[in-house]
Amino acid sequence: MYQFKSRVRYSETDMKGRLSVTGIINYLQDCSTFQSEDVGLGLRYLEERHQAWWLSTWQIVIDRYPMLGEEIMIGTWPYDFKGIYGYRNFFIRDMAGQYLVRANSVWFLFDTQAGRPIRVTEEQIRGYGNPEPRIEMDYAPRHIILPQGYETGEMVVVAKHHLDTNHHVNNAQYVEIAREWLPDDFRIAELRVEYKKAAVLGDQILPRVSRIQEGYVVALCDSAGNPHAVIWLREEKQGGI
Repeated sequence: MYQFKSRVRYSETDMKGRLSVTGIINYLQDCSTFQSEDVGLGLRYLEERHQAWWLSTWQIVIDRYPMLGEEIMIGTWPYDFKGIYGYRNFFIRDMAGQYLVRANSVWFLFDTQAGRPIRVTEEQIRGYGNPEPRIEMDYAPRHIILPQGYETGEMVVVAKHHLDTNHHVNNAQYVEIAREWLPDDFRIAELRVEYKKAAVLGDQILPRVSRIQEGYVVALCDSAGNPHAVIWLREEKQGGI
């Protein structure tokens, strides 16, 4: 397991002084990036081999939102590798050891020169050490079903601030775009993201917003209606923290 300690900064909070959903995702992504860098399998290692880890799916359960100034511990570990895929858990805990956030993710290794997924190498598997057991949570299916009915939101043009080192829209930015179409009083208790096709600078993203029993599904589509990403959002029951 890899972990690091932090404190919720004002710049990471939402309008109610809690760590924002984007802030949560950024902490999780940073944690796995830090682990890869520290074990010698980081960005430079991948770039030299024309490789990149691309995220396929997220499932993030928010048990409690950390508050401004609160000290937190962020942790991660890969628990399995199969073929092209790597499976990784995450958590955010308070200083008493209670889970605030639990997450599961599926990644795939991509050859950026050949333009195709490739099998994870034994060197990379060994580099992360012995796999640890999965975190305890209700694991959701990777595929998100698209509802038939939807409302169309305002088009978003991909700008430079959306991009990451792969020159694609960053994983957290898709969620940030989707959240713009939620009601102001909607508090996310769980989110799932299925990434379909990377959006790049200048692409036009058209949100298709569907109300479902649990909350919302937002499909962020290209001009032909094909999703770049599908975001499923479950609403927290009234009375939660």
